[in-house]
Amino acid sequence: MPGICRETVFTAPVETVWAALTEDEQLAEWFANEAELDPRPGGRGAFRWDDGTVRHAIVERVEPERYIGFRWCEDGEAAGATTVGITLEETSVGTKVTVVESAPGSGLEASAAAGAFVGEWSWGLELLAALPRLGRIVRP
Repeated sequence: MPGICRETVFTAPVETVWAALTEDEQLAEWFANEAELDPRPGGRGAFRWDDGTVRHAIVERVEPERYIGFRWCEDGEAAGATTVGITLEETSVGTKVTVVESAPGSGLEASAAAGAFVGEWSWGLELLAALPRLGRIVRP
């Protein structure tokens, strides 16, 4: 199962970063134009962008302020769902966020999907970092 891993460190405390990752209003500031997420196991999410793209999430595992994992699919097509895990870790300078996304299957199509994740999450983490309350990105 091909996938990616991205890490970023913010100067903000864990609870501030967790809120930006799990609260509808804050998700709509950086992630999607409209966001609805129930950050509990079995909870559902819907994310809409101005270009008409809609993605859905089903939350699989949550450890408040530490981890959220979900299945992620475009336009409700569960067959192509990817798995996303976001881990938060308190550090001496703030909060380290690690995003891991894995595509189902193997071969060229799965590898291409994994390649797209790299750009999407790199851009997403940059947008998240642009929120003033999270502080600057700290490069290790």
